[in-house]
Amino acid sequence: MITSTLDVTQELAAFLRTRRERLDPRDFGLPARRQARRTPGLRREEVAELAGISTDYVVRLEQARGLRPSADVVEALARALRLTPDERAYLFGLAQQHPRGADKLATAAGPPLAQLVADLSPLPAMLMNHRYDILAWNSEMAKLLLDFDTLPPSKRNAMWLCLMHPQIREFYVDRERVVREGIAHLRTAWAAHPEDQALTDLIAECITRDEEFARLWAERDVKVNGRGRKMMRHPDVGVIAVHFETLTPLQDPDQLLMIYRAADDESQSALDRLRAR
Repeated sequence: MITSTLDVTQELAAFLRTRRERLDPRDFGLPARRQARRTPGLRREEVAELAGISTDYVVRLEQARGLRPSADVVEALARALRLTPDERAYLFGLAQQHPRGADKLATAAGPPLAQLVADLSPLPAMLMNHRYDILAWNSEMAKLLLDFDTLPPSKRNAMWLCLMHPQIREFYVDRERVVREGIAHLRTAWAAHPEDQALTDLIAECITRDEEFARLWAERDVKVNGRGRKMMRHPDVGVIAVHFETLTPLQDPDQLLMIYRAADDESQSALDRLRAR
């Protein structure tokens, strides 16, 4: 019978039991002794030894006795039970813990996402992480904004470019709104990733070097803006209006796929001229 509400403590206990019971002792070099095992899988004391914690602690977790294991214990249990990445994430969620090292972001796009960005042509598209580092882009986006290949990787950051790069600084018609929305996103990301030192350093640099950023950061707006409209002042083809959509890949939830579409016929014509250059 399924109850109307789920008890997280009971679910944590049941999840640990089922994952322990599905393991084969022979995969761990343990004697099978099937005749002596009343239940399938590993014994609690074997899981405890593999995880480096006490048997009593494992017993209390599986009996849903109100424990909240630390991130280190959750990681040890995930290794001992040989959980898949999805199962590991689920266990951390049940324990209301944040995996250590989760803020060590990739500095390059994985091949599938990089290929997706290229395949989105002729729509301008780029891939960023949560701190707005630009990880991949197609040729249409480079022609619209900037040839990112000319920049060192440390400067391929959408917020830094908007504030510091002379070409991009004057690129947006409604500049303050764009900066304000970007700052609101960065504040949200900063709260969600407190261990991300690179993000903290980026924010500190922007506060120090740009008065506008410092003023807007102090207002403490918080917002994740995944859809909207931007007006851009391109030096070669004039004003371009685009609708943007920001998508999050399920397998890489800390990455952002941004896609631009022309907002009107004149802007589409301008994008077509850029693409033909």
